[in-house]
Amino acid sequence: MSRALAKYNRRRVAFIGGAAAVVLSGAVVAGSALAGEPSKGGGAQSTRTLADPGTISCPDVRSQLPAVPASARAEVDRNLSLLDTQVQEADTRLKNTVGQGGPHFVQNAILGPLKDKRVSTIDRIAIAIGRKGTKPQGLDALAPCALDQGGAGGSATATAAPTASATAAGQQAGGQAAGQQAAGSGAAGGSGAATGVGTISCPDVKSQLPAVPASARAEVDRNLSLLDTQVQEADTRLKNTVGQGGPHFVQNAILGPLKDKRVSTIDRIAIAIGRKGTKPQGLDSLAACTLTK
Repeated sequence: MSRALAKYNRRRVAFIGGAAAVVLSGAVVAGSALAGEPSKGGGAQSTRTLADPGTISCPDVRSQLPAVPASARAEVDRNLSLLDTQVQEADTRLKNTVGQGGPHFVQNAILGPLKDKRVSTIDRIAIAIGRKGTKPQGLDALAPCALDQGGAGGSATATAAPTASATAAGQQAGGQAAGQQAAGSGAAGGSGAATGVGTISCPDVKSQLPAVPASARAEVDRNLSLLDTQVQEADTRLKNTVGQGGPHFVQNAILGPLKDKRVSTIDRIAIAIGRKGTKPQGLDSLAACTLTK
């Protein structure tokens, strides 16, 4: 009886060991298949998608300038250098924000603000030349920039739209953000989050101006009116883009560009006053606006 029991135990151990070996082999095969999947498809594709968001190209301003008076050369060169810096900063931001925001993120948060900065800088160049010569006209047409879309598997094409990779990643991120926002608004009690977008508040420039010479009154009033228009346009854009972009969308795509426009407009006001009086200093501190909830 003991011999029969020992034989039975040996058969039992052999059967259990064999089953364990089969299970272990299956796990190894499955693990190998899963491990190999990304390397064949998704992983490599993801790397290519994020590797080349493209570069930003802008029209050359220097080659379109007329003769620059000697007295304006330093200021013109400084602003031409600033144009290069602005493009470099936008290029860096383009690479650092791949996949963020929705399909219009690149236009709204990078190309749009870059254009506003260039308008302001180009305007200063024209004003500097015009002080001692003929102010060049039409230079603002050189302000918009485009995205040179260089994909990993295709030729580059100039376009102001987002890259295909940024768009695809942005749509996915935008969809996730929209889902999170919908869930959050539901938990908060409905449409309150969507309707309470707030309003944009900016410092009052008119009250901070010194006495305005009569010869500058029309130009100053025109630019003060423009400041009001800029705020109204930004307020409208704020309401029309609720839910778009990431957590910094309002700052990057609305408040930032608004500040750049106000800097340029306030600068024109100060220059107009300074032609027949003392040019006011420090008005640029009034350019930044805030979001009031």
